[in-house]
Amino acid sequence: MSILYFFEGLRQPWLNKIMLLITELGNEIPFMVISIVLFWCISKQVGYFMLTSGFVGTITTQWMKLIFRISRPWVQDSEFTIVEEARAGADGYSFPSGHTQSAASTLGVPAVSVKKRWLSIILWVFYALVGISRMYLGVHTPLDVGVSVGIGLLLIILMRPVFRSGNSKKMYILLAILTLIAIAYVIYTNVYPFPADVEAENLESGVKNGYTLLGAILGMFAAFLIDDHYVHFSVEGSIPAQIVKCVVGLGLIMAIRAGLKAPLNAIFGGGMAAHAVRYFFMVLFAGAIWPMAFPFICRLLPKKKK
Repeated sequence: MSILYFFEGLRQPWLNKIMLLITELGNEIPFMVISIVLFWCISKQVGYFMLTSGFVGTITTQWMKLIFRISRPWVQDSEFTIVEEARAGADGYSFPSGHTQSAASTLGVPAVSVKKRWLSIILWVFYALVGISRMYLGVHTPLDVGVSVGIGLLLIILMRPVFRSGNSKKMYILLAILTLIAIAYVIYTNVYPFPADVEAENLESGVKNGYTLLGAILGMFAAFLIDDHYVHFSVEGSIPAQIVKCVVGLGLIMAIRAGLKAPLNAIFGGGMAAHAVRYFFMVLFAGAIWPMAFPFICRLLPKKKK
């Protein structure tokens, strides 16, 4: 806790705001937006790399949270204070840090994929700052952050060769393994006889994340299958076409995310399966359905001839 008390002593209102902004890079929305923009406009391989490493890493950290069940720093030490604005984003158990692991995909995968060294360095710096922000805000310990950094970097190292090769067979194998891991995690959270000391709120968070990830992974599997056999969309396009792809496409995904919530909750009686179905359709739309419109958008907004 000595390192956390050190950061607590550094807190200033203006610095709190900066750290709250930086820590958002480890959240779901930045991860989703950056991975999809890369997928649609820059490189499908890098987009899949980012999504896959993010999903595997998230399942790993969620599993570890429920196995070790380590409380947040302010629970471990009642005299320790946190930046209150960060409390809402610190649900579930503390170990390991989900934000730090997610940032490995959001920032680390692009960092090893870009060709410009200066951009890679900037991305790595921001990745390090996400981990620091979690400790500064008081929501994670150095152990939480350090283990997540190790998980994130290990996944990048192990998965990078698969995506650099562009071998679709390897991708199918990887997606099949990822699906089995997600199913195993959902089964674990539903049937394992957790002891009485498990905090109900934290267990619910772990179960919800499991269903969400399973739906997203199945959606990515279906999207890859459809694109590999039928769509074959191109990431090329004029600047106006790329803007339309991203702005309209992301808007539609957010509409699906918000619009399906109430109907699916009604259909499944508020059950966790609603999360799986909703994220399945979100990822399927992003990976295969919306890209079907790209040829039309590119014809409507072609590149100017030199």
